[in-house]
Amino acid sequence: MPEASTASGTLATIKKRWRGWLRAIHRDFGYLAVGFTIIYALSGLAINHISDWDPNFKASERSLTIEPIPAELPDDEAVKRVLAATGTGTPDDVYRAGDEIRLSYSGGSQVTVIGSQVTVQERSERFFFRVANWLHYNRGKKAWTYMADIYAVMLLYLAISGIFMIKGKLGLKWRGTILIGLGVGGPLDYDVLSGGPNKANEANAKTKVAGSAAQEAPPPPPREEPQVGSASPDDGFAMKPRTPMGSNGSNTSGSNAAGSNAAGSNAAPDSGDDGSGHSDDLPKTLPF
Repeated sequence: MPEASTASGTLATIKKRWRGWLRAIHRDFGYLAVGFTIIYALSGLAINHISDWDPNFKASERSLTIEPIPAELPDDEAVKRVLAATGTGTPDDVYRAGDEIRLSYSGGSQVTVIGSQVTVQERSERFFFRVANWLHYNRGKKAWTYMADIYAVMLLYLAISGIFMIKGKLGLKWRGTILIGLGVGGPLDYDVLSGGPNKANEANAKTKVAGSAAQEAPPPPPREEPQVGSASPDDGFAMKPRTPMGSNGSNTSGSNAAGSNAAGSNAAPDSGDDGSGHSDDLPKTLPF
């Protein structure tokens, strides 16, 4: 029976002290997670607003005026004059053509000289954020992947153990249940109301398709008006001009009917009747 008593004693000890052990481990994991949490929280805020700023680099631009550098001056001397004015240090690449000198640096900075005008474009890393974002992205860093996995496990323990640390009304029975529901409901509600990732992807795809179609679609061809005397593609016969009716059968648009008749014969009577029962004011072959 000593074994049964030992087992029951162990169970009684665990039942009595498990909450204290839970709190102790929760406390120690919380201390270990401080550094990780600061890195991931601040870098997450920075990356979350990447459309509003560059979370990794600071960019600045300034302009200077110097004495024009003679074209016959050697390149080394010309670069020395520019560096003396800008104080940007030894460049990684130098380009010179005419009165233009361009100094480039591996960090992204650039100095451009055109005549007497100097433009200095500098780029520098943001303190802390450059390294924090690099760790947060976790691209090509196998060793850091294991560190990030350990941090994820600690976060899971902190979340789950926090549920059972306190008992009673301030714990899971009342207040804890309400707060857990709010914490879980927030992401779920947003997913339902926004339509989820599929709807967002469909909207982005439609926007891209509409934009590409608007850029690639050729302009519509100009509409051609039917010309008098030309064949219409619908009726298959030529459209003939209709001569306005006049009191003496003459064309009122400014052309002289008598002059046009003089090129043929003078047998046509003044009334416009050619003896065949047709009038010169109407086409002999009607288009209908």
